[in-house]
Amino acid sequence: LLPDRGYNVVGTTDYRARLNTVSIELAPTPPGAAPAAGQEQSGVNATLADTLLLTDDKGVDATGLDPLNGVRPAAGDMPILPQADNGKLALDDEAIVRLPDGSMFISDEYGPNIYRFSAEGRLMSATQPPAALVPMRHGKPNFASDNPGPGAAEPDPKDPETGRQNNQGLEGMSLTPDGKFLIAVLQSAPRQDGGDSGSTRQNTRALVYDASDLAHLKLAHEYVVPLPVFKDAKGKTKVAAQSEIVALSNTSFLMLTRDSGNGQGVKGEESLYRKINIVDLSGATDIAGGPFDAADKPLAPKGVLDASVAPAKVTPFIDINDRAQLGRFGLHNGKPNDKDNLSEKWEAMSLVSVLDPKLPDDYFLFVANDNDFLTQDGFQVGAPYKAEDGADVDTMFLVYQVTLPNLATN
Repeated sequence: LLPDRGYNVVGTTDYRARLNTVSIELAPTPPGAAPAAGQEQSGVNATLADTLLLTDDKGVDATGLDPLNGVRPAAGDMPILPQADNGKLALDDEAIVRLPDGSMFISDEYGPNIYRFSAEGRLMSATQPPAALVPMRHGKPNFASDNPGPGAAEPDPKDPETGRQNNQGLEGMSLTPDGKFLIAVLQSAPRQDGGDSGSTRQNTRALVYDASDLAHLKLAHEYVVPLPVFKDAKGKTKVAAQSEIVALSNTSFLMLTRDSGNGQGVKGEESLYRKINIVDLSGATDIAGGPFDAADKPLAPKGVLDASVAPAKVTPFIDINDRAQLGRFGLHNGKPNDKDNLSEKWEAMSLVSVLDPKLPDDYFLFVANDNDFLTQDGFQVGAPYKAEDGADVDTMFLVYQVTLPNLATN
C-alpha cells in the first residue's frame, strides 16, 4: 500500500514518503452466497508486514510538504523536480508498479511525475510528462498544490494557468501484462482543457510509455479519456475523478472513478457515483508528440474536445455503490453515516488470479480506500493528532470475483 503525503492539517506535513507492505489472508464468499452471520466483514485479514522509506537520489528523505515555489534544478538525467522549503524532494505519491528486479515506479500529484525507486527506496530516475501537463504559473513551472502551511502564502495565482490542476496529478498507473508499456492517467483534464471547472474537466489524458529502458521511459502513445459525467444532489453536472487503473492489455485498462465529499468521515452521506469502468484505447486518436502536447494548444477548451480527436471508449463494469452487493457484507452507501457507510475515497485496485484450473479467466479484484489518515488516535511527524468531527476511518478492502477472458495472454 502506498500512502500519499500524510494527514492534511492546515497545509501539509513533513511526512516521510513510504511504501507499506501488507500481508493479506483472503477467505472469499462464493458469488451469490451470504457470509455467516457476524462474519460479514471477516473475509479479508490484512496485517502490516513492513515499511520502506523513500529517499531522493542522494539518500535524503522525501517529504509530503507542499513544494510551494520550490523547484530543484535539473541535474544529470534528472529533470526539474518539486522541492519543499526544507530542501527535500516533495512527493505526493499516488500509484505504484512493482518490477521483477525489486525496483518500482511511483507516480505523484505534485509534478506530476513518474519516479523510479530502487528496491531499497532510493530514487533512480524521474520522468516528466508532456508540457501540457506541467503546472505553470507566470510562464514558469510551479509545483505548488495550494496547501500552504501556517504563515505561508498561497501560490500566485492560486491555480496553475496551464497543466495539471491542484491535487489532480497522475492518480492511476499500471504496467501492461506483457511488461512492455507503462500507462499513467491524469486524475482530470489539464487546466487549459476544461480542468479549471468541476463540470468541464472530463477530457483527461492517458500517457503510454515504452518501458523497454526502465531508466529512460519514452512516450509512445497518448490518448484522451472521457471521464464519466453525472448529476449531483442539486442537479449540477459533475465529472467523476479518475482514481486508479489496472492495465488489461496494451490498449485497455480498468479505471476507477468516483465523486467527492460523500461517505464515512466527511459531511456528505451518500455517494452518487463510484464505478469501475473498462477503457478501450484502440479506436482513439494518438496525440503523442503533436501540437496538443504544448501548453499553449488546448485540445478541449472549456471542456469541448477538438473535432480532430477521437476519445477512448469507456464502458461501465462494476458499480461499487450497488446496494444489494454492499448489503451482503453489512455495508451501505448513505444514511446512517456510520462505520459501515463506505468512506469517501476509493483509490486502489489490483488483480490476482483465483488459482482455480476450472476458472482460468477468473480473478480477484481488490479495491481499497484512501482513509486520509482520519483517526482519533493518530501520531505523525512526532506529534499526536485527532481528526476533526470525530472522524475515524479504517482502511478497507472490497474484493470482487471477475471474469476477464484472455488476460493472461494479452
